[in-house]
Amino acid sequence: MILPDARAASHPPRTKAERPEVDTTLSITASSIDPGLLALPWSTPLDEWRSDHIVSLPKGLSRHLVRFANLSGRVIAVKETTAEMARREYEMLGMLARIDVPCVERVAVIDGRRTPKGEPLPAALVTAHLKFSLPYRALFTQTLRPDTAGRLVDALAALLVRLHTVGFFWGDVSLSNTLFRRDAGAFAAYLVDAETGELHEGGLTRGQREHDLDVARTNIAGEIMDLEAGGRLEGGVDAVAIADGIVSSYHSLWAALTDLETFAANEAWHITERVQRLNDLGFDIDEMTIEQAADGTRVAIQPKVVDAGHHQRRLLRLTGLDVEENQARRLLNDMDEFRARVSRLGSDEDMVAHEWLTRVFEPVVKAIPWDLRSKLEPAEVFHQVLEHRWYMSQARGQSVPIAEVLSSYVDTVLRHRRDEATLMGPPTETMSIPVITSAIGTIDDDDDDIDWRDLV
Repeated sequence: MILPDARAASHPPRTKAERPEVDTTLSITASSIDPGLLALPWSTPLDEWRSDHIVSLPKGLSRHLVRFANLSGRVIAVKETTAEMARREYEMLGMLARIDVPCVERVAVIDGRRTPKGEPLPAALVTAHLKFSLPYRALFTQTLRPDTAGRLVDALAALLVRLHTVGFFWGDVSLSNTLFRRDAGAFAAYLVDAETGELHEGGLTRGQREHDLDVARTNIAGEIMDLEAGGRLEGGVDAVAIADGIVSSYHSLWAALTDLETFAANEAWHITERVQRLNDLGFDIDEMTIEQAADGTRVAIQPKVVDAGHHQRRLLRLTGLDVEENQARRLLNDMDEFRARVSRLGSDEDMVAHEWLTRVFEPVVKAIPWDLRSKLEPAEVFHQVLEHRWYMSQARGQSVPIAEVLSSYVDTVLRHRRDEATLMGPPTETMSIPVITSAIGTIDDDDDDIDWRDLV
């Protein structure tokens, strides 16, 4: 859409001498226009935006200038680029979102930017900041440990496989073009930069997939070596070995999803086993090809269409919680344990899920002090509380009450983490640790409906 000067509707036209030299042809392309976009200083080069517009957040390396800004109480990323590249990437992000690929959310394309003197400025692509996500360089404080590097590479490999299964050729795979969110001890990867990407309806050739993989290996090796040159890599870490890890992780996952499997006709249980193995990896099968030999002695199976997010969808259906895949798996496991040990609602999964949500998950999340809720997202906090409870119970050789676990976790772990979300607006009141204990105590050992000691 083409937006005229916002003041033109309320003031009559003025003579040429009276008119200020303002941009009257600013073009904003967006699926829904946020009025706050008009208030941003598009007539100013991005590197000169004032601090009252800019939000300080860690960002990865980029060939373009990227800055974070405040838009109507949320954070956006603004990238200066060419108009053609901005529109292309905007459309690509929209297509990826429609097929449920993990990527940043597009907001708008800003074109027709000019300074007050009429000098042209680059177009801008605006995307929403992914809450609780960090670029790889911000996921560690001092040095990158080998296990952290391995988990990042595994997450990127899983993302690349997921992109390739829907026919997306990335063209510039790297840690820098990816954002990472914590996922119950692992990481979940999100595509950030799609300007070189191509979506092929007929799927990718092996050559295209291998090209993406080779680019990924080269870029990752360079990124890790850059950390090493800056003294931010733990001694003894082999950058090339870390980069090689994406190749092995990718091929292993790709084979699990796509390989043809053959077995004897009387071993049909292999079909169920294959489905379960894919579910464990976090994938669902929409279609499977099953072929039997003419003599009936052999059967071949091969998944044809695979969707990621098996545990995510189950948890969302049961509880309404929209979390990462490993977090969903952990929460579902806790729910299953709750049903086996505590719940009196039998095998009705929907009712048990509601009981677990209201009596287990929500009390833990609500007990976190307001000033610490930007540290981690709720599902990750719950996962870490479960881990903390296990370690405390192991150390004591007995179950530890959940109220004590929460107080210990908040004091010794959560309070010392950096924020991984950006909270806009006025500061909220904080809740003291004694209040946490009393809040949990209302549903602790004296509760008539549930005994928290059974959950340890």
